[in-house]
Amino acid sequence: MGKKRIVKKGGEGEAGGSKASSARSPKRKMEAGLMYVEATYNNTKVSISDPSGNVVLWSSSGSLGFAGAKKGTPFAAAKVGELLGDKAIQMGVKEVSVIVSGVGAGRESSIRAFAGKGIHVNSIQDKTPVPHNGPRARKARRV
Repeated sequence: MGKKRIVKKGGEGEAGGSKASSARSPKRKMEAGLMYVEATYNNTKVSISDPSGNVVLWSSSGSLGFAGAKKGTPFAAAKVGELLGDKAIQMGVKEVSVIVSGVGAGRESSIRAFAGKGIHVNSIQDKTPVPHNGPRARKARRV
């Protein structure tokens, strides 16, 4: 019967280490960019794109491991902003223009956490869709 041998896959530790370091290094350098914040009641998604609009970095509170009602909280949004701020600094981003969409709780806190990393925020635009009395609204939610 004896002892069971445990074999680890990918035995060369050095090859794995160099692979991870190349994955962490930024693939492109840019000075300025656009930051899109989509804050819904259930989640907060933040993405950073180059000036032409191609998304370079993105994250959401759900992808950080927050689940259920915790995804829509300002704390989760702040964690997303901090993470993307660190990644943007590695890419060399100095300034961003922010475009906010949605009415969730993470609108402001994600921008504050991002700006707290030392990146200059040029402008903040609100692109939340507002109906001009089109179709009939849903009935009010009773809590």
